[in-house]
Amino acid sequence: MITNCAANEGFEISPRFRRTIEERIARLERDAESDEAKVAALVDGDHIRRQMRLVALERSEALRMRLFLDRSSTRLPRPLIAL
Repeated sequence: MITNCAANEGFEISPRFRRTIEERIARLERDAESDEAKVAALVDGDHIRRQMRLVALERSEALRMRLFLDRSSTRLPRPLIAL
């Protein structure tokens, strides 16, 4: 769990890690839309409930990752030539 002081300070992440997180967010949101569209074909109430729970979890994880990216800054890449 992140303490209040750590959450307010922020932190740096690499551009590659940021890109990986952004790709994961896009995949989660795409999967959530696909899984929600499948609910129309389901008949069993328990199956519908589990499917909607999956959609909610995918969306909440995407939101959690977006908040993480909002609190972080991207580290500048190292220069190729030493100064």
